[in-house]
Amino acid sequence: MGAIVPRWEWRAFGKGFGAAETALGAMTPERIQETDELYLVCRDGGNVKVRDDLMDIKVLREVAADGLERWEPVMKAGFPLSASDVSSVFEALRLDEPPLGRTEYTLDRLLSELVEPDRRIRVVRIHKRRTRFTIDACMAELVELVVDGRPIRSIAIESEDAAAVTVAVRDLGLGGHVNTSYPRGLMALIDGTPARYAVIDVGTNSIKFHVGERDAGGTWRPIVDRAEMTRLGEGLERHGEIGREPLERTMSAIDEMVHEARRNGALAIAAVGTAGLRTARNGEDVVATIRDRTGIGVEVISGEEEGRLAYLAVQAGLGLAEGALVVFDTGGGSTQFTFGRGAQVDERFSVNVGAVRYTERFGLAVAVTPEVLDEALAAMSADLTRIDGRVPPDALVAMGGAVTNIAAVKHGLTTYDPDVVQGTVLDRTEIDRQIELYRSMDAEERRAIVGLQPKRADVILAGACIVRTVMEKLDQHRLTVSDRGLRHGLLVDRFG
Repeated sequence: MGAIVPRWEWRAFGKGFGAAETALGAMTPERIQETDELYLVCRDGGNVKVRDDLMDIKVLREVAADGLERWEPVMKAGFPLSASDVSSVFEALRLDEPPLGRTEYTLDRLLSELVEPDRRIRVVRIHKRRTRFTIDACMAELVELVVDGRPIRSIAIESEDAAAVTVAVRDLGLGGHVNTSYPRGLMALIDGTPARYAVIDVGTNSIKFHVGERDAGGTWRPIVDRAEMTRLGEGLERHGEIGREPLERTMSAIDEMVHEARRNGALAIAAVGTAGLRTARNGEDVVATIRDRTGIGVEVISGEEEGRLAYLAVQAGLGLAEGALVVFDTGGGSTQFTFGRGAQVDERFSVNVGAVRYTERFGLAVAVTPEVLDEALAAMSADLTRIDGRVPPDALVAMGGAVTNIAAVKHGLTTYDPDVVQGTVLDRTEIDRQIELYRSMDAEERRAIVGLQPKRADVILAGACIVRTVMEKLDQHRLTVSDRGLRHGLLVDRFG
């Protein structure tokens, strides 16, 4: 073989790669090549394949702190292989060499006499269509694969310069994907390992985290589902920007979630930001800082997109009958509305009505007089005029931390149970009861309420008032609670 050129490599597998594919699609391909290849795969082995009638081997030499891998070509040999070359094949697979009864081996004899009898080695036949580009001085390759009859896609970035690979991965928006070599990716695929993905919802009040596992039939099973109250929007109403301390709390939470996702075998992580990042004048700087600290690019989505994802989560999680449906998701900085009928979305929009805003504006973190509460309710009503005069829907579904906590308090859950909360029906009488309960207590007293998350104690009154105001304006005496929020819709949308 010619000069040996070890290269740093980054690769991911999946059904598609969104913005990265769009970016590459706007470029002129340098080469398109189709090949039929045969891989010899075993756990912890190197990259051993037959392409163009050559035994082609690369071995892993180094793994960087960020997971980037340096692979070194060690063989490109034609058939028949010498006994010495066969020894090198087994060495690359990290297996003991079997007794060799020949001085040379054709491919057929290698497979039938040495490979197929060894149950540790899997023979994988692949058809590849490789489209090659150059980005940031790196080779970028988009690959359409058919692996033993099953289609999948792969995207790769390679260069002798590790830093250049890292930059190219970031510039293509692939920072959330886990670097997965061909041997590991193929082993997972042929073993039928369910694919796991993670999503992070960076909200104004809390960071929500979900890892889901999708089986071969497309059904999702939750692996991790939790939220961390970081108050990213603390002080945003007064100062117009996100402060250093809330940002530090948020970055620490996201960083831990990224590590937890990877410990759980997530192949990729999608992260979105909502109202706080949309409205903060330093939102772009905050996103850049989060990316530098955690390696994850947070996509700041519109309120309309929030509504679409929330509606998708409801459709996937609740067996609702056909009819006019309104889904609303109230958070710390805004509330998203989606109007539809069945699976059809007719209208979606966002309004800047969030629990953190009114808590800070009216001092709702402490016990307040009925008069102060009336002022807050009047302000919420004035800010929600966009939903005035609507035809009452057949069903109203609410999601978000406020309403799921209200449901948990109704059930008296000492430990939050999403399966109990999911589908809970709340009526105005229960909402009014809880509003009066919270109005009469300060945050410290509220923390003793069974079912209420302690970190949500100061904003729960505002959140409950927003829910009550929406019900009144849409002439609804009851609503259904969806524990499956934006993050669940994001999971289905990006990875389903």
